[in-house]
Parts: sequence; structure tokens; C-alpha cells
Amino acid sequence: MADRTPPLSLDTLRRLVDTGEIDTVVLTFTDMQGRLQGKRFAARFFLDDVLDHGTEGCNYLLAVDADMNTVGGYDMASWERGYGDFAMHGDTATLRRTPWNEGTALLTADLAWHDGSPVAASPRQILRRQLDRLAERGWTAYAGTELEFMVFEDTFEAAWSSGYRGMTPANQYNVDYSVLGTGRVEPLLRRIRNEMAVAGMTVESAKGECNLGQHEIAFRYDDALTTCDQHAVYKTGAKEIAAQQGRSLTFMAKYDEREGNSCHIHLSLRDADGAPVLADEDGPYGMSQTMRHFLAGQIAALRELTLLYAPNINSYKRFQPGSFAPTAAAWGPDNRTCALRVIGHGHSHRFENRVPGGDVNPYLAVAGMIAAGLHGVDEKLELPEACTGNAYTGDAEHVPGTLREAAELWRSSALARDAFGEEVVAHYANMARIEQEAYDAAVTDWERFRSFERM
Repeated sequence: MADRTPPLSLDTLRRLVDTGEIDTVVLTFTDMQGRLQGKRFAARFFLDDVLDHGTEGCNYLLAVDADMNTVGGYDMASWERGYGDFAMHGDTATLRRTPWNEGTALLTADLAWHDGSPVAASPRQILRRQLDRLAERGWTAYAGTELEFMVFEDTFEAAWSSGYRGMTPANQYNVDYSVLGTGRVEPLLRRIRNEMAVAGMTVESAKGECNLGQHEIAFRYDDALTTCDQHAVYKTGAKEIAAQQGRSLTFMAKYDEREGNSCHIHLSLRDADGAPVLADEDGPYGMSQTMRHFLAGQIAALRELTLLYAPNINSYKRFQPGSFAPTAAAWGPDNRTCALRVIGHGHSHRFENRVPGGDVNPYLAVAGMIAAGLHGVDEKLELPEACTGNAYTGDAEHVPGTLREAAELWRSSALARDAFGEEVVAHYANMARIEQEAYDAAVTDWERFRSFERM
């Protein structure tokens, strides 16, 4: 992959530390759940001691559930192994200011064991491995992620205390594309947009969405690793900014029975000369032969790799007919009823994966899309007919309807083992098992309301 220009150079960081404008550096990595984990350092100490040597973090950070509980079944970290450390080495290409935290810079780390070998189950490493497979062919992946979120007038603390019941959405009706609706929360949206720009992201737009208080801020696509790094920083930063404004927001896939939060992921490829790999003006729907195989791989692997696109119990609540969330493993030209939508032309010719929700880990999802595509190319898979009608009522195979189904497909997938290795497959199968068992053991509000008096 070509060298990247960092949003903040080391020389500039040193100068800002010398002048006292930066006093804190946050070194982070993205965990299995897509969250930033790491440490805050005194900036001078970071420059003098951490920058060249890295730091340590407990390896349980890639072996816990969403509540940070230690759980069994992980080979890389356990009580039996003593929960030791792995090393965090900052990628200076990701160094950026985070203006929502005064005097602070942040960079993303890669994880390694003490012998220098990469931590295979790290989401960023999983994506790097697939990008290396593309690079062997002279290809570079470009990606864009479109995250939706819902804004509430309640603080995060008040939301927690209320059990997330009775919250007040920032809009009381559908504000999809409504300028008036976005204007109601523009002070928050504007601050997120402007401060993400200072953090090195290219902001495109903001728009209202269908659910109450639901909005989307879009960023310009970039090489796949940069996009995923930015995605993780943006999710954390947006929550922090909302908290500072006395509000809360959620990216969870399905907050209520209305429209869920999606995260449509766009992917394209370029060759070593920068020419588009997926486009051919003379091909059907503008697709090159490579794209037809690459897209056929998406269709063939979609069910087996859905765990990478929909990693939580709640993820599967989105998949409802007529909801703009897909239920059919089908593709179509500019067809939003399909799991895979083909759009654009020339350098922007790409496909959009509409399966992921706002809870997706972007590194895992993009890695899955690349692995599926390369499977299609290597096997020269034939692309099925395009769906030009309503995919919800078609006869294509269905996207898995539950985490349990998706996990079983992932666990038994030879394709996943070939692309990611046995260690990664076992690690994320265990993550799904932990999530499923926790859900199966929980007693919900729905059960209490239904059964307390009347059963």
C-alpha cells in the first residue's frame, strides 16, 4: 500500500508539544466490538519513550464481551495463560488532533506479541492481511462507510439510569432529507462535522434519516485502512461531542421497531497505475470481467461471512422486508432492496454492501468483502442475474436471520478458514457464542410486560 500523509505530522506534533498546545497523546486500537481501547499519555513522555518503543496492554482486551467481562473459550488469552500483555505500536500515519478533547492528539496502533509477530485476531491485522492479498495482484482497495445514528436529548448518564426507556429523540417525526429537521440539531451536527475535519477527515455532508432523531454524516472515501481507522475514531468522537453537548447518540443497529441504523460500505479497486479495476464501460452495467467475478464472490460468500457484517444479536433485528435493510443475498444495479448494490462509473464504479448496521466493526467487514471478492476472482465464479425488481419478494437465498445461524455458517466455512485462518475463525466463533449465550440467559422487559400479571 502506498505511503499515506498523516493528518498530523510528527514534526508538527513535536512543535505543538513544545508550545504547550498539545499535552496529551491517546494511543488506541480497535477491539472486537469496534471500540477504541488504549491509554492516554503525557505528550512529552509519549514522544520520548512510547513513540519508538510502543506500550503494553492486557491481552484480555481481545477476549472479553461487550461488558468487559472475562469469558472462556479464547485460545490467545485466558486465566490459564495468565492474561499477559501484547504490545501496541502506533502507526504514525494515523496521528491526528482530536479537537473535541482539548490539547489532545490520537493515533491508532497495531498489535504484536513480544516476539514481534502480529496478533492475528486483531481486527486491524485481519484487514491488513486481506489488503496484502490484494497488493500481491497490484490492487488497492478504496472504501467508504455510511454510518447512521440516532440523537437523543437525554445525557448518556440519564439514559443509563432510565434503562434506556422513555428517552426523547431529537426529532419527533421522519426527517429524511429534511433541511428543517437537520436544522433542529445543526449545532451538534456542525460541531461533529467541523471537528472531524480538524481530525483529518474529509466531510461531505449531513442529512436526516427516517427514524426519530436519526441522522447521517458522510465522509469522503479513502484507501480501505484509512477509512476504517477514521470510522472508529469518528464513532468515539461523535459520542464524546454529543456528551459534551448534554445529549446522547447511538449507532446500535436496531434501537426500536422503526428503521435501524445502517452502515452501508462501498468498495472499489484500483491497479498499480491508479486505473479502476472494476469498471468497463462496454461491460454489462459498466462492470469489468474482474468485477463480475468479484461480485459473484460476494454473493457466494455472503451468508458464510455475515458474522463479519452483523456481529451482534441486535444486528439481525434490522433485516425486515421493506425496511431498506436487506433480506436477500442478491445484487442489482442501483437497487436498494438488494444486499449488494452496483453504482457509479469510471473510478467511482463500485458496489455497496447494505448488510452491515451501525454496530459493525469496519475492519472485519471490509476484510470480509475483500476475501469474498478474491474467492470469486480465483474461482472465476459466474455472477447470477441482476435483480431489477423487489428483492424482498424474490427467490434469492436469504441473509441469515439470527446470530446463531450466522455463527454456524461462519464456523463451518471452508472459505473463511482459507482466507482468515483457523485461529481467526475460532476466535470470532467464540465471540458469537458468548454473545448468544448471554442473550439466551437474559430476561427482557418484553417478557416481564407480557408475563408478570397475565401469565
